[in-house]
Amino acid sequence: MGALRNLTVSQQIGLLFVALFGVLVIVTAIAFGRSLQDRSDAQLAAHERFRRDLRAIWIGAVLFWVAWIAGGIVSTLLFGTVSFLALREFVTLTHTVRGDHRSLLLAFFAVLPLQYVIVATEHFDIFSVFIPVYVFLAIPVVGALGNDPKRFLERTAKIQWGIMVCVYGMSHAPALLLLDLPDYRDRGAFLVLYLVVVVAVAQIAQEAAVRRLRHRPVARAISRSFSWRAWALGMLAGGIVGAALYWATPFKPIPALVAALIAGGSGTLGEFVMSGIKRDAGVRSWGGKASVTGAVGLLDRVAPLCFSAPVFFHSVRWYFGL
Repeated sequence: MGALRNLTVSQQIGLLFVALFGVLVIVTAIAFGRSLQDRSDAQLAAHERFRRDLRAIWIGAVLFWVAWIAGGIVSTLLFGTVSFLALREFVTLTHTVRGDHRSLLLAFFAVLPLQYVIVATEHFDIFSVFIPVYVFLAIPVVGALGNDPKRFLERTAKIQWGIMVCVYGMSHAPALLLLDLPDYRDRGAFLVLYLVVVVAVAQIAQEAAVRRLRHRPVARAISRSFSWRAWALGMLAGGIVGAALYWATPFKPIPALVAALIAGGSGTLGEFVMSGIKRDAGVRSWGGKASVTGAVGLLDRVAPLCFSAPVFFHSVRWYFGL
């Protein structure tokens, strides 16, 4: 591990590139081989879900490396685009009326670009409070100008929550690229990759634990699969992987373990919360009505990152006293 930590930035990038895409190639080859076997309808459906998830991981991995090569500004624009699509999907599948149009215009064409401009200019103190303070106060004011009091509080809260998850949460991922950490210059993208890997491992491990272990759902009406034992196992798996990747981060092994536990645990809790929102919206997945609404199912895949990124970002800033 010491030798890995002492590699140059270019060598570490090359090693992570080979490791990431090597694993993806192996998993893709295994999945293709298994697809040639005779299976039941349930197994075919499970394989199809896995194939869609694997394709999304491939797309995300390619976009990540393209953004890395292009630099911090392009990465910020990429995450801004993801925020726009996720917010569009959230709004499409939740109830809005004509009186919300002013608030939605403010969210899409003022709040979202301003949040990412603040990230790109590295004004992190303003970045941390812009949405939770100023935007949260502005949204109900603008909504009231729509002159529609019916379910006003509920409608306003939905728009605020969509902005909080899809814009505020997601914008913390590119902010990690721009943190000026001690002895860690030009390596900010490692932190983003570290966060994504830890959250993904925690989510996969939790799903595996749910399938293989007996569990008692914590909130059956929200999610029939979420249990504290599966959540703890998922968080532990993410923590172990995060500790093993400490050489690519500014952390030592124990702080890397703690940071990974925090990121993995908050990401899977975020997925649980989004299950409640989906239940309220009457859909099984955010892409469930794609043919009608144009939604692409993106929010299902980025929701854990939207929850874990702000927790991880502020934990890193607190740890290094930034």
